[in-house]
Amino acid sequence: MRGVYLDWAATSAIRPPEVPEAMAAYMRDCGGIPGRSAHTVASDASRITEECRAAVLQFFGLPGGPERLAFTLNGTTALNTALWGLLGPGDVLVTTAFDHAAVSRPAAALAAARGVEVRTVPGAPDGALDMAAAARLLDGATVLTVNSASNVLGHRLPLMELSALAREAGARVVVDTAQAAGRIDTAVADAKADIVTFTGHKGLLGPQGIGGLWVRGDIDLDPMVYGGTGGGCHSSAMPLTMPHRLEAGTVNAPGVAGLLAALRYLQGSDGTARRTREVELKQMLRDGLLQMPGVRVLSPADPEGVGIVTFDVLGRDPVEVADRLDREWGVMCRAGIHCAPETHRLLGTLERGAVRCSIGWATRREDVETALGSMERIAGA
Repeated sequence: MRGVYLDWAATSAIRPPEVPEAMAAYMRDCGGIPGRSAHTVASDASRITEECRAAVLQFFGLPGGPERLAFTLNGTTALNTALWGLLGPGDVLVTTAFDHAAVSRPAAALAAARGVEVRTVPGAPDGALDMAAAARLLDGATVLTVNSASNVLGHRLPLMELSALAREAGARVVVDTAQAAGRIDTAVADAKADIVTFTGHKGLLGPQGIGGLWVRGDIDLDPMVYGGTGGGCHSSAMPLTMPHRLEAGTVNAPGVAGLLAALRYLQGSDGTARRTREVELKQMLRDGLLQMPGVRVLSPADPEGVGIVTFDVLGRDPVEVADRLDREWGVMCRAGIHCAPETHRLLGTLERGAVRCSIGWATRREDVETALGSMERIAGA
């Protein structure tokens, strides 16, 4: 890839070579559909899919068998599956001020369609949550959703504390790991999460078009999509058994093969060294921006968070800043409200948004140096 890629929070556009190679090999040497036939290539497809289920559970440290893991198109579909499957009339959903639209939009739809009450834990511009308010709002709640890390500020949310409050209140805990998985410890096992959703194409380094959700064994989710599952088709009802209950239609098998290769790469590489480098580069980027007149850094330092640094420039449109970074210096980042309007409302940037640069597994020191040099020229112009 030419240029400087600093949009890892959107997707891992640079992937280990093992990932596209595994996908090409699947299309070339297998090409079957898992769970639909018993011949050789279908059996190979099913084997790869089951290996990937097991690899996801091992990566997150989640209990139970691989059947508790259902694949979806992405993290958004997984979150919708969890929320629409858990919540009905009279139920209460608690969200946070740092949730993505993958939570806030289905929450609004559930309120309109089923009368679900939605309560939001207030936050502060520095990323803090009002934990006293969280305890009050969780009283009588059915479900709590929380993302492991904010996709705008990059800070780590207090999952353990929120989960403990939710369990005390008798609420189920749904954790969105889209930004955290593959970058920081998601802590979902220690937090005793009830449902964990993930997407394959960000920190997990897999392709777009594959995600999923793990469902604790004592939970029976109503499916969101109905259709063929490869078996039990004598009945017009969806199967009761996982993962078939939540996997109507054809699974993205090449995407599964790519995700499996990505997980094996992550498990076989030095995660501590990778994490240390990303923390150092994030600090370098943030510190450099803090020293520039007219630049307001919005992301807190938070060394336990992910490699996101969001900022705005006094008197400059964020879209203009990002466009100049790309056109003039080849620095690729993202401007806007990043599908998180409530977070930008807290920051006072809802009207125009902000610029988000994000560090990833292949980011180099010279990439950050180029970005800082480019921003010095823009901020000083």
